Amino acid sequence: MNTQLIEIGKEAKTASAILGKLGVNQKNEVLRTTAKNLVKDSQKLIDANAKDMENGRKNQMPEGLLDRLLLTEERIKQMAEGLEQIADLDDPIGEVLSMKNRPNGLRIGKKRVPLGVVGIIYEARPNVTADAFGLCFKTGNAVILKGGSDALYSNMAIVESIRESLKECGVTEYAISLITDTDRETATEFMKLNDYVDVLIPRGGAGLIRAVVQNATVPVIETGTGNCHIYVDESADLDMAVEIIFNAKTQRIGVCNACESLVVHEQVKDALLPKLAERLKEKNVEMRGDEKSREACKEIMAATEEDWGTEYLDYILSIKTVSDIDEAIAHINRYNTGHSEAIITNRYDHAEQFLNEVDAAAVYVNASTRFTDGFEFGFGAEIGISTQKLHARGPMGLEALTSTKYIIYGNGQIRP
Repeated sequence: MNTQLIEIGKEAKTASAILGKLGVNQKNEVLRTTAKNLVKDSQKLIDANAKDMENGRKNQMPEGLLDRLLLTEERIKQMAEGLEQIADLDDPIGEVLSMKNRPNGLRIGKKRVPLGVVGIIYEARPNVTADAFGLCFKTGNAVILKGGSDALYSNMAIVESIRESLKECGVTEYAISLITDTDRETATEFMKLNDYVDVLIPRGGAGLIRAVVQNATVPVIETGTGNCHIYVDESADLDMAVEIIFNAKTQRIGVCNACESLVVHEQVKDALLPKLAERLKEKNVEMRGDEKSREACKEIMAATEEDWGTEYLDYILSIKTVSDIDEAIAHINRYNTGHSEAIITNRYDHAEQFLNEVDAAAVYVNASTRFTDGFEFGFGAEIGISTQKLHARGPMGLEALTSTKYIIYGNGQIRP
């Protein structure tokens, strides 16, 4: 086992015991100081990010991933604002969820406690570094980060700024650690660091998530990919539908809550698809559809079976026509990744059926899938968007980074 990795694990484990005892005022002071210093250090962060961007272009990184990698003054301000929002949120640690009296006089309660040490493996998303720290720190957890080589310089600069803030506030700098060794063997060893890491969260593409799920011995919270659908019902306001689809597809293409697949009721395909194609031309979106959709709009290319299940992270949209809402839901549940799905409709019964029957972490009526985000949900930030069903599902904020323990008060009871 990598001795440097073990040392990082030991330091984080020791730090987690300290962090679990910090008061809410001290935690909030650190978060606000960190936010202030990230903005102050903007130029250092941007200079470091420029090295990663240059390497990304040399390595022909796709446009969607380059967009995720990029740091700007505005994005750094958003990172800082996320930390400020986390500071404003109620601290869940120590919250007593229940307290019941037993017939024998015991009082048995349950309260929220930190997970301990959270490990995060992620790709070219430097904003995750600050988000992960903020959420883990507020919940009394130490965090160990393993970013991809694509964002190494950016992540190092952000962690350096955060650690300086921790020192400024008199708190252990090992509240956050960054594994800078980028080889796969180190990543695999990190996934097996059970003695020090309590939970592992992967954030990235399908390949990364699959590798973590298959190789980790540390418990994993799976954050899935996003083959997100929008279904346009026969009763939909088509102007609204065009604007929602345009936003969900093109506002940011490289994110997991972008719309990748469109499902259209056959009664509105002739009215909707030519209008949508004209709007999507603004961003040069390639449309791939089934035979009925191509009959309605000549700009649509032929789709293959593979298109229905693909997360493009690109200016490509698949289009499937259906005869009713049941067929739409069946198609979505077959090909979706459990992330975010939306219906555009003016029928209340169809909206409720869609909400009830679509199997996903976030289900929308008449709104863009791009809102599946911790910041937009009022969590300040997110540690990831869980597409599994155990422990946490959807955008994971503070509560998702806690566990519970039972607390029992007695006055001399012994078990007969």
